[in-house]
Amino acid sequence: MKKFLLLTFIPFFAMAQNNLNIETLWQFGRISEHSVSPDGKTAIYAVKNYDIKANKGTNQIFTQSIAGGNPQVIINPDINAFGARFTPDGKFISYLSALSGEVQLYTCQLNGTNQQQITFVKGGINGYKFSPTMKHIALVMDVKLDLEVKEKYTDLEKTNARIIDGLFYRHWDAWHDYAYSHLFIQNFENGKLIGNPKDLMEGERFDCPIPPHGDDDEFNWSMDGSKIAYDCKKMNGTQDAISTNSDIYVYDLNTQVTKNISEANQGYDKNPQFSPDGSKIAWLSMAEPGNESDRNTLVMFDFNAPKLSTPGDGNKQVALYMLPKITPLTHQFDYTIENFVWVNNLQIAFTTVINATKQIAIFNPMLKSVSRVLVHTEGLHDYTGIALIPGKKPWLLASKMTISMPTELFKVDLSSKNTMQFTYVNKTILDQTKMGKVEKRMVKTTDQKDMLVWVIYPPNFDPSKKYPTLLYCQGGPQSPVSQFFSYRWNFQLMAANGYIVVAPNRRGLPGFGSEWNNAITNDYGGQCMKDYLSAIDDVASETYVDKTRLGAVGASFGGYSVYWLAGNHNKRFKSFISHCGMFNMESWYGSTEEMFFANHDNGGPYWDQKISPNNFDASPHKFVKNWDTPILVIHNEKDYRVPLNQGMEAFTAAQMKGIKSKFLYFPDENHWVVKPQNSVLWQRVFFEWLAETL
Repeated sequence: MKKFLLLTFIPFFAMAQNNLNIETLWQFGRISEHSVSPDGKTAIYAVKNYDIKANKGTNQIFTQSIAGGNPQVIINPDINAFGARFTPDGKFISYLSALSGEVQLYTCQLNGTNQQQITFVKGGINGYKFSPTMKHIALVMDVKLDLEVKEKYTDLEKTNARIIDGLFYRHWDAWHDYAYSHLFIQNFENGKLIGNPKDLMEGERFDCPIPPHGDDDEFNWSMDGSKIAYDCKKMNGTQDAISTNSDIYVYDLNTQVTKNISEANQGYDKNPQFSPDGSKIAWLSMAEPGNESDRNTLVMFDFNAPKLSTPGDGNKQVALYMLPKITPLTHQFDYTIENFVWVNNLQIAFTTVINATKQIAIFNPMLKSVSRVLVHTEGLHDYTGIALIPGKKPWLLASKMTISMPTELFKVDLSSKNTMQFTYVNKTILDQTKMGKVEKRMVKTTDQKDMLVWVIYPPNFDPSKKYPTLLYCQGGPQSPVSQFFSYRWNFQLMAANGYIVVAPNRRGLPGFGSEWNNAITNDYGGQCMKDYLSAIDDVASETYVDKTRLGAVGASFGGYSVYWLAGNHNKRFKSFISHCGMFNMESWYGSTEEMFFANHDNGGPYWDQKISPNNFDASPHKFVKNWDTPILVIHNEKDYRVPLNQGMEAFTAAQMKGIKSKFLYFPDENHWVVKPQNSVLWQRVFFEWLAETL
């Protein structure tokens, strides 16, 4: 197959001495939660460091001058603060901590002294935001509204049984706890809370932020503090499990009235942000009901607009918003949006997935292009978060990573292409670590499309030698194989252990337009599997690849892919590793929790399929008769997205067929593996298995 070697290579760091190993991976500091002071002069960010022996990680909070200089520790790791940011008046730093035994809100001076506890809420709080005027605080707290069985039947106080009459009785990694996350507003004066908090969702059996991964980005104040916008999915039970219809609500503190401003759209509407002058609200919107991986676009509500400011053009998203005051902004930009921030009252900066990288782009209504979007950055990297640096000249403080570099902060000039590295948290370790070459390779698929594939080579790669090679199968299934630096599926760690890594952006991944992204729907066993084989066959044609030592590894849909390939690989592979993969699509459908995902990607339930072949016909368990290759199965007890029975069924099948197999089981992990010692064990077993079978 024809290939093109492009733009390659992540440079070697000076003084590189050692290959990356498991212990070094866990020495990296992990940057998160960066923001900028109201005057634009100082940044604040958290760095989490892990102690493998103690089996935990703790945050340190740093401040650093935007103009340059050394970072200053203002909150030590013994407090383990998170959610740290400057108060809107710039005089204090606020943060959350469980120092008192429950998560509460604290403030301190800009140098970290004079720490004061602000909230004393029984059960703690889940999130917060000060209003820009500092007259109110929005607090997120749990409200118990449902009765437990022992509360209904008071003579059975020792029972822990559940009586369930609808779906979503468990979600992600937890059973429903009879409580709901509500948004409250409380008066704030002279550094203290005044009066009682007002529940904006009183009596409602709904959540804000939206579980399981919602955060403080889901509610925001107007600059004058008179309004607060938040998202909420106002449904529960089975309806909640089959729908993605969340909406944007605006509560007016003066009138005490809440209005739904996005009710026309039946898909996700999330993360509202007011413009600097408060006249508009922008948010992320998905147009297709039930499709959690639909293209995220920006939509705007204008309080002052008498009618739709963008004429309808037949576009699906535009048609949904033919209402006064609402304008679709990026509906003609065929890439999904992840994070955004208002630059001024007209322009919005955002991150987007393009060609297997994450870049910063700008929406500007004054641009003459059809999409009115300018992609501002370029290069082999992922920008994963952005914060505006206030000032006369527009800059962003952005988090950035590559396959060879964990997250660091960079300053990005929006008026030019200039970028400047701002933090060097991991410089010492990186300077002493030898990374492998990263190559961007274009591979022709079976239907003659160009597919972008990352190839990562071992350090000190010698093309005259032959190397065992791993096909990496991505999960999601609609998650990009971008320039991510993972602490589990770390390509450089695999390369450091002597493996060439082949990571294709197969059909179904974002960053190559909606058609490519949507091509996987109800075709799990179709073109995307052909894409995997095209990628590994193309790279295996090189003289330095040992064709007798090929492996395939992956998690979630990547785990499904491994199970499917195990029955359809035609003797290509010598070893498989599947983590939390779907094995039996019918039993998975009957035990997973987000039915909107199951229905969308599979075209409905298994008993109501309109076409054949379909995902249920392509279920990996139907090809077990062809299994003949060693397989390591990894699965986690608290994974309710792909429940434990999937891994158990796969391991049982391998054992009953007499295939060399092993089962690694984590009783205390969910769809991911995050506890330090579990993570180290995961890596050790992973590489021990490969050493034994490849």
